[in-house]
Amino acid sequence: MNAVNYQRQLEETLTRIDAGNHVPTLLLHACCAPCSSYCLSVLAEHFSVKVLYYNPNITEEAEFAKRAQELGRLVAELPTRYPVEVIVPEYRPEEFYEIAKGLEAEPERGKRCEACFRLRLSYTAREAARLKAEYFATTLTISPQKDAALLNRIGAEAEAMLSAEGNEHIPLYLASDFKKKGGYAESVRLSEEYGLYRQNYCGCVYSKRDALLREKAKAAENGPSES
Repeated sequence: MNAVNYQRQLEETLTRIDAGNHVPTLLLHACCAPCSSYCLSVLAEHFSVKVLYYNPNITEEAEFAKRAQELGRLVAELPTRYPVEVIVPEYRPEEFYEIAKGLEAEPERGKRCEACFRLRLSYTAREAARLKAEYFATTLTISPQKDAALLNRIGAEAEAMLSAEGNEHIPLYLASDFKKKGGYAESVRLSEEYGLYRQNYCGCVYSKRDALLREKAKAAENGPSES
């Protein structure tokens, strides 16, 4: 079975949108400024965008606030065709720890990450319905470390969830694979251009733990440095 080309799906949707005379609204879940940079440079050419910084998985409130501040700075400085605004919900880490119970030892890209994706995309879908956005999407597919097929499946399930819950307004999930066609490399370039704060871990205490273990293993492999 051939893999679904989600980036082609995105491009086809954008082409259909551009053929009309209406600028649709999009609620974009964003994990951080570096991942948002390229995504916004593409999406804000076609949509009026609200960026939703919903990330209860982030290690502590200071880190949460720092990433939110950088996202706000990026949106203020990045030139876009259509308006972009940022929404920052209250920091509620208990929501992440509740879904992570029993999954603390899972590796990155495992069941804990899947549960975290579901938490954030379900919240995004419900907020998109509440705000009457026409579409919702996520920046998470920009990362080479994240499974775009899994994320897009969860996004589609979140859209279906809204129908099952009887929501009056059902926004459409916008499939993507932003890392394709040099998207990730462009996000790195834009991060350097705007001097964005970048992290070496996804955000949660478990990914931070694993990043520290990788650094220690790399240091041990390279041996002690010469003084």
